[in-house]
Amino acid sequence: MGLIAAVLVAGNALKDMIDLLVKGQLSFGVFFELLYMLVPVVLSYALPFGILTGVLLVLGRLSTQNEIMAMRSAGVGLYRIASPIFFLAVMGVGACLVVNLFYAPNAKSHYKKVLRDTVRVNPVSYVVEKTFIREFPGRVIYVEDKDGDKMINFWLWELDDESRVTSFIRAESAHLEYDEKDDFLLVVLKNCLGEKRIQGDPEDFSKARVRIVHADSLSHKLPLDKIMGGGNSFRKKMSWMNFNELMGELRRWKDSPPEGMTPSEIARGKMQVQIVLHEKLALGFSVLSLAFLGVPLGIKVQRKETSANLAIAIGLSMLFYFSMNMIGLLDKYPAYRPDLLLWLPNFMYQALGFWLWSRIPRSG
Repeated sequence: MGLIAAVLVAGNALKDMIDLLVKGQLSFGVFFELLYMLVPVVLSYALPFGILTGVLLVLGRLSTQNEIMAMRSAGVGLYRIASPIFFLAVMGVGACLVVNLFYAPNAKSHYKKVLRDTVRVNPVSYVVEKTFIREFPGRVIYVEDKDGDKMINFWLWELDDESRVTSFIRAESAHLEYDEKDDFLLVVLKNCLGEKRIQGDPEDFSKARVRIVHADSLSHKLPLDKIMGGGNSFRKKMSWMNFNELMGELRRWKDSPPEGMTPSEIARGKMQVQIVLHEKLALGFSVLSLAFLGVPLGIKVQRKETSANLAIAIGLSMLFYFSMNMIGLLDKYPAYRPDLLLWLPNFMYQALGFWLWSRIPRSG
């Protein structure tokens, strides 16, 4: 479980943070704080995967070395052999439910807030010299050099919805100021020259007129509402909500849905909340389902090679998570009850486990 959690944490770090750390946009202290917050997030996947891998490794080796046969010959039944595994699996279900419903959503929300606030705490660090900054929607920024809080040879391009340049400006120097009230960065430009293209077809110079702009000082707003889930209000995604928040959201859809919505839109809104809630619950109970399948599978396969058992565990776990993700795509069709269908992978794995149990000879 520790190995799997470490791999998942590393994958998330590479996706979200390594680039910021290399560019100097993230300090080492914040980087390790964010890594710590990722641990509860990945545990909901590491727990089921970890217990299945452990069961296959242990029982596969015991089976290969005839230890299972020796125990059964001594009168120890399969259910007694597997009882410690089921005991640990039940404990794992409880731990996974607590993590999924409380610790992981809270950690994910805090993770996104800290990551988002890096640009607000030190906005100049977010702009890296000799690098095209494209994170601000509809804008591209380039800075040749920095001297403390001062940016030298500053370029700014504004783009339309088709990523065509509608205007650009070049300033001899610039500095950033953060407006906490309205949540935007204000770029103060000094000794600047630029052009403003007429909207319509900014790249057709035979039709579009260009207006040259020259000023000793200009200011430009860089909104932060779409940077790392920005906005001072920080509206949470549904998957980042804990159990209490999800229940409150569900009551809101039932008792006082947004005005002007049709019954089908209200039904879909409620279904989205129910899907997230049932997904967290189903993932928790997957610990028991995978353990129940892993016991007869480990005995039947009889492999002591770590790589072979690990490959089987990866395949079964990926199939489980893939099935849940595909069912989650049915949120647009509440009549199909995708919230209840999320339990289908659990039932299928349990049914397969029962079938494998029935195939094991009762006598030693």
